[in-house]
Amino acid sequence: MTDPRLPVVLLWHMHQPPYRDALSGRYVLPWTYLHAIKDYTDMAAHLEEVPGAKAVVNFTPVLIEQIEDLTAAVRNCLVDGAPLPDALLATLGPAPLPLDPAARLALLRACQRGDRENLIRRHAPFEELVQLAQSFDSTERIVYASDQYLFDLCVWYHLAWMGEAVRREDERVVALAAKARGFDEADRLLLLGLIGELLAGVLPRFRKLAEQGRCELAVSPYSHPILPLLFDFAAARASEPHAPRPHHASYPGGAERVRWHLDRARQEFERVFGFAPRGCWPSEGAISDAAVKAIESAGFDWLATSVSVLRPSLHASGIDVPEDGTEAERLLNRGFAQPGSDLECYFRHDGVSDLVGFSYSRWHGDDAAANFAQELSGLAARTAGEPGRVLLVALDGENAWEYYPFNGWYFLRAMYAALASHPEIRLATLSEVVDEHRQAGIAPAPLKQVRAGSWVYGTLSTWMGDPDKNAGWDLLCDAKRAFDVAIASGRLEPAARARAEQQLAACEASDWFWWFGDYNPAGAVRDFDELFRHQLASLYRSLGAQPPAALEHRISIGRGAPESGGVMRRS
Repeated sequence: MTDPRLPVVLLWHMHQPPYRDALSGRYVLPWTYLHAIKDYTDMAAHLEEVPGAKAVVNFTPVLIEQIEDLTAAVRNCLVDGAPLPDALLATLGPAPLPLDPAARLALLRACQRGDRENLIRRHAPFEELVQLAQSFDSTERIVYASDQYLFDLCVWYHLAWMGEAVRREDERVVALAAKARGFDEADRLLLLGLIGELLAGVLPRFRKLAEQGRCELAVSPYSHPILPLLFDFAAARASEPHAPRPHHASYPGGAERVRWHLDRARQEFERVFGFAPRGCWPSEGAISDAAVKAIESAGFDWLATSVSVLRPSLHASGIDVPEDGTEAERLLNRGFAQPGSDLECYFRHDGVSDLVGFSYSRWHGDDAAANFAQELSGLAARTAGEPGRVLLVALDGENAWEYYPFNGWYFLRAMYAALASHPEIRLATLSEVVDEHRQAGIAPAPLKQVRAGSWVYGTLSTWMGDPDKNAGWDLLCDAKRAFDVAIASGRLEPAARARAEQQLAACEASDWFWWFGDYNPAGAVRDFDELFRHQLASLYRSLGAQPPAALEHRISIGRGAPESGGVMRRS
């Protein structure tokens, strides 16, 4: 007999852009290892420790490879004293602090990046150090900041970014926090060793959870490219007919590149987790008819994206959906498939997902969890008896928790516990839902046409249409044409060709275009602008070609102050 409870799928998307500078080999930003010690560890701990907790966890291959790279770097530093590739992480190693005032000032400012209420004010010694930092905030004044002060600031920054599970359970964190100041080399190496352990444990922990049936692991295309735009730049005009496009009419050889990203993603996933993925979260939930067909051809059973893509797709398929109400909930919260396709498509409930991503951080954790369960209970009641119903809640698995007290610890614990024991709701994975529907003979609803879009506003405007974004695409198209010429010439040996193809993939990541635009913060735009141009320059060099002079000039300048610093957007 089919379980009458509403299946609720929690999908946590784990992604970090390629932060390693292609020319210097240094990590420009520390977010991969900081999110690993704070968020990936906590998200695993909740699944491990709450009976009945279950979720889908989506990893991007570019994140997986950075976790592995940083794990090896920390291990090599501790064993052989090898230099660390991240300036902030290197403050915990045996190397002395830099003498250059600009480098010391960069460290000072890096240690202030984080939510002031939840990461800084929570720790009185850290807050005192940050307040004192204002006295040193220039290249002229930083010379008065002692090494001990900077070491203490850097140690506390890493302690503040520790996940709640580690903070509560690891005696090393407790001892360092109790010491409060005057951290010596032994203290710093102790903390570096802990960071290395946490980095090394992330992927094995999630693999074990998957093997135990506590979570399903899914994957995104290799370097997180926007698939519809690789296929066809016209996809950007599906939702915005008059949006400007790049000078290039299309991305050269885009269909082949889509296949490469999907195939490579499956290979990397199997290498790390030991089994083939069944599910795919397309980068930024961006799909089109061509993208859906490519995902199915790559061997996936299901994909997930946003209802903001589903609504216009249903309209294009001749089905009008009410803006809200029970009829809309019954129509939208289920699986869909295109004619003749076995790939099942699921669409997240944007309103409920945004409650977790943006609203509940300001609530008491228990109250937020109770309200969340109440929202889902109401939806369960309104959709009772609907065949194939399922509610998908999907959002970033790392960026929201910085804005929650205690890294979302109380909310997530209470939320998992409430849903795991709820009489009208059951936590499930999407593969479980797919299998149940097939066994029960419940067919997905028909979706004749997919209107190109993403989970951000249901459009592709976050990645194309703005003059700066379009300029970035033109530079990428030029580089791709140079790549194609080099490949066609046959002058690249197999190993060199593989390196060039890998470098091309880094250039095709969606993250560069996400950050271009004056509505984003100046610092983030500067960093991603330079990273992108260096990726392109490295691609030219891998082809034996001189990078064009255009890559020496900024593409975009940010002037905005978006919500959550721009790392997340409401749907």
